[in-house]
Amino acid sequence: MSAQQTSGQPSAVTKPWSDRLCDAIRDRNSAVCVGLDPRNEQLPAPLRCPAGAPMSQVAAAYREFCNGIIDAVADLVPVVKPQAAFFEQLGPAGMVALGEVIDHAIAAGLLVVLDGKRNDIGTTAEAYAAAYLGSTSPWRCDCLTVSPYLGDDSLDPFVAACDQTASGIFVLVKTSNPGGGFLQDQVAGELAIYRHVARWVTKTNQSRLGASGYGPVGAVVGATYPAQLAELRAAMPGTIILVPGFGAQGGAAADVAGGFDATGNGAIVNNSRHIIFAYQRKEYADTYGAARWQDAARVATQEMNQQLNAVRFTSR
Repeated sequence: MSAQQTSGQPSAVTKPWSDRLCDAIRDRNSAVCVGLDPRNEQLPAPLRCPAGAPMSQVAAAYREFCNGIIDAVADLVPVVKPQAAFFEQLGPAGMVALGEVIDHAIAAGLLVVLDGKRNDIGTTAEAYAAAYLGSTSPWRCDCLTVSPYLGDDSLDPFVAACDQTASGIFVLVKTSNPGGGFLQDQVAGELAIYRHVARWVTKTNQSRLGASGYGPVGAVVGATYPAQLAELRAAMPGTIILVPGFGAQGGAAADVAGGFDATGNGAIVNNSRHIIFAYQRKEYADTYGAARWQDAARVATQEMNQQLNAVRFTSR
């Protein structure tokens, strides 16, 4: 049962998403975003479900695992990013678990970016925005990842929801996967497609900048393309960047340095597998192992904080 069901309708948040995120980055001295991507085969042995287990059992394991990760890192990071797909594949039980994980993160004082990469046109986009964005929405998320490739009119309902609910979106601009260039790097009118999207993001934020200097419309730019990350940081001065691709996908601190502004702000760097499954990494396995998976996740987060803080304040 969600917090909404047990404690009534939550009060509306009025401080802009960008300002809340920048405050949280400063307060925790961290630009780390912990991705919650549970996979049954990688769960610690005490939580792992046998092959063929009912989806409700796996969903319960996902909830316990993700809540345990949240408990381990809540004082170290500003934000977590549940990946909706891993819960959706478990059907209704998985979606209930996702709601409970979001509730747990909010109760722990964390901001929540739902990685759903949603979009559609007209009233369907409006429905997605109403479902996910804002403290009084059913899912109570602070921010949602969205795809821009149905056009700017498909993004307008999400921006309107940001305006109404002090929430945010992260628009896919230059993604971390190897095949992203298939569309994003194609040139149209002398600009790559990803630069056209970046231009729209910048324009949309111009009239919406908060006290932090950033607007509600963020951009997803992968750590696996450091040159484009630095290029887009310069091209989108009022845009917070969500940087995936750190850790298991090969991105390192030096690769993400170009995503930060001159004050060490303006970006959050996502790490999923290298934190949540840190107990399996060779540098942690002997010391922690499956019995101390939360400790391993905490130490991995502290290590990432140190790595990022070493570059985000000195990269200019």
